[in-house]
Amino acid sequence: MKKDLISVKDLTTQEIEGLFELTDKLKKDKAKFSSALKGKTLALIFQKPSNRTRVSFEVGMCQLGGHSIYLSPQEINLGVRESIEDVAKTLSRYVDGIVLRTFEHKTILEMAEYAGVPVINGLTDFSHPCQALADVYSIREKLKNMKGATLAYVGDGNNVCNSLLFASAKIGLNMNMGSPKGYEPGGSVLKDARAIAKAKNSSIKLFNNPEEAVKGADVVYTDVWASMGQEKEAEERKKIFKGFQINAGLMKFAKKGALVMHCLPAHRGEEITGEIIDSVNSIVFDQAENRLHLQKAILIKLLG
Repeated sequence: MKKDLISVKDLTTQEIEGLFELTDKLKKDKAKFSSALKGKTLALIFQKPSNRTRVSFEVGMCQLGGHSIYLSPQEINLGVRESIEDVAKTLSRYVDGIVLRTFEHKTILEMAEYAGVPVINGLTDFSHPCQALADVYSIREKLKNMKGATLAYVGDGNNVCNSLLFASAKIGLNMNMGSPKGYEPGGSVLKDARAIAKAKNSSIKLFNNPEEAVKGADVVYTDVWASMGQEKEAEERKKIFKGFQINAGLMKFAKKGALVMHCLPAHRGEEITGEIIDSVNSIVFDQAENRLHLQKAILIKLLG
């Protein structure tokens, strides 16, 4: 039966823990899995530019003995040159899995509906599951015991934030969200994540003050203030998010030795200072590396 990865919300806690356990094994013994996906081919359909997502999936498939094919926006022009339905049905005759990095979330839902092979969300305007799963895995790796720990996310209630809310809730990690008014997670995300968290005896709290959000946190996380597609809002957002920068002053409110995270790319001097991103407590590049290991686990689970 076909299984996709569209949103962290769709995964069970057991499935997430299973991915983490497999990731541990992949990190410990890369050679053992060098032929896990021998003969398998992954299609990468990217409507948005990418560094970590593309490289980590391509390298991951190579390390697992498989192959990948990159399809740029110009080659497919998804939904314009050819319908999403036809692309999904055609590629399903050629490849064993599809990674789609696109703008609107409805695009990946349609791709998954018509594809006969697993579809993995490489990013949409609503969700970035691979990023959030790798992030929570990184926290687990560093803290060892996440029980009672708190992740403070400071910034825009964007796709990464949405996925972190669901990932934290599913795994029982407390999460504080600090955003300017009007920039909190939209729709039913908070309500749904809080319902999941309640069942796990963890909490999700929303603040419009960054100091309150960060107070006593074990991990402090941020992302760019203007995501891809919001370039026209960049200057206005700089004014609105002023005061929500992760810097030495704000970190004083967090727990001593608190970890620092950013999903990258970072705009140094805006949402985070260079001093903090390069500090001894920063695990920014560890989490970037873990994208590779965690996504290899996803590929084995869905394509293996």
